[in-house]
Amino acid sequence: MPERASYDVELAHAVLDEAYVCHLGYVADGEPRVLPTLHARVDDTLYLHGSTGSRPLLAARDGGLPVCVAVTVIDGLVLARSQFNHSANYRSVVVHGTARLVEDEVERANAFAALVDKVAPGRAADSRPPDRKELAQTALLAVPLREVSTKVRTGEPKDDAQDADLPHWAGVVPLRLTRELPVPAEALAVLLPEYLRPERDAWHSPATLRGRHVTLEPLDHAHAPELFEALDDAAVWTHLTSPRPASAAGMAALVAAALADPDRVPFVQREPATGRLIGSTSYYAPNPVSRSVAIGHTMMGRPWWRTGVNTESKLMLLRHAFDTLGALRVEWHTDVRNERSQRAIERLGAQREGILRAHRRRPDGSQRDTVLYSMIADEWPAARDRLAAALEAGGVSCSVSPTP
Repeated sequence: MPERASYDVELAHAVLDEAYVCHLGYVADGEPRVLPTLHARVDDTLYLHGSTGSRPLLAARDGGLPVCVAVTVIDGLVLARSQFNHSANYRSVVVHGTARLVEDEVERANAFAALVDKVAPGRAADSRPPDRKELAQTALLAVPLREVSTKVRTGEPKDDAQDADLPHWAGVVPLRLTRELPVPAEALAVLLPEYLRPERDAWHSPATLRGRHVTLEPLDHAHAPELFEALDDAAVWTHLTSPRPASAAGMAALVAAALADPDRVPFVQREPATGRLIGSTSYYAPNPVSRSVAIGHTMMGRPWWRTGVNTESKLMLLRHAFDTLGALRVEWHTDVRNERSQRAIERLGAQREGILRAHRRRPDGSQRDTVLYSMIADEWPAARDRLAAALEAGGVSCSVSPTP
């Protein structure tokens, strides 16, 4: 449909930059060939990645190779009342031109960096560049963005007038490509780079919070071995809703589950003086609409019980919730049998609201009654000042608080 065509430069560049895969078409020995490959745009040039032994790269050495490059981003499936009018919402770019082999060393280096940053912006500076052997095995084609057309389809299905009253559902099924939480390579001890973290709102993103006794950092897969060492104590797990892991691999599974939970914002607790990991805590059930959040999933090594660590952790979490996020309500949930945690929550200044009966299942299979506590924004200033003053004087210690 010619009316969908556009020659807008910014639109074409946006589609090329968003798409991850292109299809390279060319003629070899009188026959058509189409290959999927990676691409990256630098200004008005499209770079394509390939092997030095591939046919199009070899053909491009002598005077260039006539090519056609196609890129498509699918935005939705369009369901009409008639089968003939079914379609898709999409944005596509077609590039015609003569591809040349990139041989200049500076241009090759810049193009390789662009291809790596296309995978993850910032990755080129955070990875080893190719060595001479790798460079010899890899080739790049450059296609000038001169003969370029874009086509776009948006909107609802376009049913014929005679089909408007047919009893069939019609509409659009939106589609989008999203990045999920990265899964690290086995035994990786490197923290997840910031540029790979999923984009989330402030309520669902862990921030680094620093205090005198403890630093709270975003939980990472790499923390599992050290967390297992710090928490390998049966007493730590007495009232938790997760069973005690028997190995570092078991702890890694708990960490992975915490990171995969969209309703949880997990932290590790680190002792500033030694740099040791000593435990973990979380926000959970964050709700920016009602402006409420819960604190829990707290596990801390026994040597740090009844010290200033847990009090300062909760003070920082409360300050971040009320003063930074603008929360109106913070909740805690604890096992009705966990009297130590109930006293700890009460010392923070939270109010007991009641008991949620048969609320959760314990690791042994029994049903847990949960005590519900809360603090609201009006109560926060007095609690903040009292806790900060007591912590400064060294006169307050709270036991490890509960998990949900």
